[in-house]
Amino acid sequence: MERRLYVLAACALIVAAVLGSAWITGQFTTPEVDRTDGYVSELAARDQPWTRLFRVSDVLSGLACAFGVAMVPRSAREGRGWLALAAFGLLNLATGLFPLDCAELSDPSCGRRTMSSAHYAHLLAGVLATAAALVAMALLSSRWRSWVSWLFTWLGLAATLLVLAAHADGHGVGIAHRAQLTAFAIWLVYAALHLLVSDDVTARVSAPPEEPRPHVVEQGAGPAVIVAAGLGGAWYHWDAVAARLAATHRVIRFDRPGLGLSPCSPDPPTLYGEAARLAALAPAHPERVTVVAQGVGCWHAEAFARLHPLRVAGLVLVDPAGVRERTPFAPAAGACRWLPALGGTWGATALARLAGPPAHRLLTGMRDPYGVYRVGKVSAAVAGEWLARRDMVADLHRMRADRPLPDVPVTVISTGARDAVRLAGLLSARLVRLPQCGRRILLENPQAIADAVPDG
Repeated sequence: MERRLYVLAACALIVAAVLGSAWITGQFTTPEVDRTDGYVSELAARDQPWTRLFRVSDVLSGLACAFGVAMVPRSAREGRGWLALAAFGLLNLATGLFPLDCAELSDPSCGRRTMSSAHYAHLLAGVLATAAALVAMALLSSRWRSWVSWLFTWLGLAATLLVLAAHADGHGVGIAHRAQLTAFAIWLVYAALHLLVSDDVTARVSAPPEEPRPHVVEQGAGPAVIVAAGLGGAWYHWDAVAARLAATHRVIRFDRPGLGLSPCSPDPPTLYGEAARLAALAPAHPERVTVVAQGVGCWHAEAFARLHPLRVAGLVLVDPAGVRERTPFAPAAGACRWLPALGGTWGATALARLAGPPAHRLLTGMRDPYGVYRVGKVSAAVAGEWLARRDMVADLHRMRADRPLPDVPVTVISTGARDAVRLAGLLSARLVRLPQCGRRILLENPQAIADAVPDG
């Protein structure tokens, strides 16, 4: 999948270069814009006949450039360069959204008009886009150590200096500006080719995937207790519960693939896979383990108990997720296979850093002291678990019909949600009702959860 992401990113950068070169046709469709002394952006001025065409090409070119950067898998020490290139794309998009009012250099009457704020926004965005392009070219060229990349970087810088000199002289701006944009477009094509044929990229995508080892935290001694977190949960969400249990139990906490500090897995999450993960963490037979689970982790715990009845001592199901029969969503499996690779892209990283911490605090009421929700792989893993829910529910229904639950104590802890009450009845479980606390049962009732775990 990572190879496909490189191809997708390269295609997007080439599209950005082609759309950004639409000004070439404007030399013939809009002769009013002076080819020698007029800016290329004057082709998209509001008073020009083909303004919409060139504005749309600028917007789409900027979007394609930003999308291409977003699809590039993260690599060491290239972050600032790709960030600058994404800024270049977004600023190009802004130049299309805020066009010039008129052909500033080609039309002598333009300077006598009162300009709108969009006109000045366009000029500012154009200056910043040029700076961002040069910064991106320099940073990435220094990382790639390619004389070809440096060649077009220096040509772009030289053309930019010519634009400034021509503007000061009042003649030749159009020629210098067209040379500058040509250097930028060719460099974008080179960057796309670099993503396709670079030795570093080839070695990275050719490396065989390693079997991920989950991040596991153990504390205490005594009868074993495994903690299975809810959707997108991390090991540290259970600190308060684990601290209370560790005095009399051996508490085993872990992060599922892609979550917390665990590496990603190329395989999508499945109910049988999660039950096997619990079995791998549980002590060997004949020792038995109590599983404490929350949310969708309750499905994993129940599946483990049904598939490995001789290894489970009891279940404590906290705020269990509802199990409603729904038809599995076929495209979800295909999307889940893309998510581990997507989680390692610059786009996923940027999205996670912006939205991850506030979303985590809103849903859990907890801080993120380890910064795990600022990482793209975690957001991708959460999305993968969410997409896999329907298939897990279908498997759980079949499992309930084929495999009986062992005769072990089961406790359901909830604030009285209908799904929890129904599950307690289905499993003949003891129901513990807690005061209303929204989604913050772990934060506000750790002692009640610890008290539900049997001593031996």
